[in-house]
Amino acid sequence: MNKVMSSTGRTRPRHRPPTRRDSRRPGGAPPRTPSRPAAGTRPESARTAPATAVGRPRPTDLFADRLLAVLSGERPVHWMLRHTAGPAYDHLARLAARSPLRTLGTRPVVHDIGYYVPSEGALEVFARISAGAELRAMAFRLERGKDLRWRCTAVETGAR
Repeated sequence: MNKVMSSTGRTRPRHRPPTRRDSRRPGGAPPRTPSRPAAGTRPESARTAPATAVGRPRPTDLFADRLLAVLSGERPVHWMLRHTAGPAYDHLARLAARSPLRTLGTRPVVHDIGYYVPSEGALEVFARISAGAELRAMAFRLERGKDLRWRCTAVETGAR
């Protein structure tokens, strides 16, 4: 007697788990790279452009963007609460109430950043803020705590 079984249309064998079919998320693990290059080929890392290398942003850049968001009115002042130390938060709250970097037209952006290292674990940073044709100034001090996190300890803005 011959037994004939009908096909159920399965695309995967039974011993493998089903794959995810959600297009919003990655489908699986990234493709594997060989541990040794093939004979006669050069490694790809030698040809990698410096622009493609992704590094961690500097604390000066992060804090300049955060302070600009607060002082321009984009973010509330309590957004900086855990990133400030000492009386800097109170001074920042007074500054943010006036919104000294708020503009009516163009959104302000950090144009240029410079810094000075007065001592180990401290940075004094200045930033030029541009909004259209206007150019404003902002200065702040960062200090590294015992937990190795940077915190803002002073903030100043240029007069209009």
